[in-house]
Amino acid sequence: MFSFTSGDGLTVHVHAWVPDGPLRGLVQISHGMGEHALRYAPLAADLNARGYAVYANDHRGHGATMHAGPGVLGEDGWNLLVADVAALSRLLRERHPGLPLVLLGHSLGSFAAQQYLLDHPGLADGVALSGTTAVDLLLVDLARQGTDPLTALNAPFQPARTPADWLSRDEAQVDAYLADPLCGFALDAEGMDGLTAAAMGRLANPFGVPRDTPVYVLVGDRDPLNQGLAFSDQLVERYREAGVADLVYRVYNGARHELFNETGRDRDLVVADLLDWIHQVTVRHLDPYGAR
Repeated sequence: MFSFTSGDGLTVHVHAWVPDGPLRGLVQISHGMGEHALRYAPLAADLNARGYAVYANDHRGHGATMHAGPGVLGEDGWNLLVADVAALSRLLRERHPGLPLVLLGHSLGSFAAQQYLLDHPGLADGVALSGTTAVDLLLVDLARQGTDPLTALNAPFQPARTPADWLSRDEAQVDAYLADPLCGFALDAEGMDGLTAAAMGRLANPFGVPRDTPVYVLVGDRDPLNQGLAFSDQLVERYREAGVADLVYRVYNGARHELFNETGRDRDLVVADLLDWIHQVTVRHLDPYGAR
């Protein structure tokens, strides 16, 4: 682990998984709400085995960067969280000059990646959005239901075994999440206000997103963030209308929210597809005029 100082003076902690030998590229992970970067260690091992160095910061209010309490982002915290992700990207560019960089955002981390695409065009060579959605549509839907958001997300799985059945079909993964003291909380009011403002504005109308940056959207068809697939379909359509030329949209039948924590063969397929897409981004970076 190492750390860097954010633009507002916060110490941001970063987990690193770097394999021995020559590197093929870099994968930066932006984790979700109410969790932390170490939950991605198994995915990092899969990426390491293919020659990719993996880095993931704990977002402010999360994991080792939880300085003021769980989910506390503070004033302008949402925009600062996105800026932290970009700051790490720049550090990785400095550490590994010439290597392709892919940003993988999951859930809340994918919402940050959506804003990153607009705020920092061209900083990453490819952006993957896992467990993602059209955030404005999700927030309106949750407000309409008028209940606690986590309760609303678990509602489609009643009668439920746990309050977090919506995360995965793998019961061991759900139980590990519930037992983890660094998991299971929401953002503070300031953080939610910042996310909501971004969602209702720029994220809902992503014109200005770099057209030549590959974007990979991957979701489960039982992910309650998407009302079936209605919201993720809308997100993809918005990117197409904004002119994104290289966009892959993949749906996994039966999968819930945490694709990288799904049941064995299903998880293996998700990881294999991600590796294939990252390979295509890497090839494009090294030979931009060659075949993809």
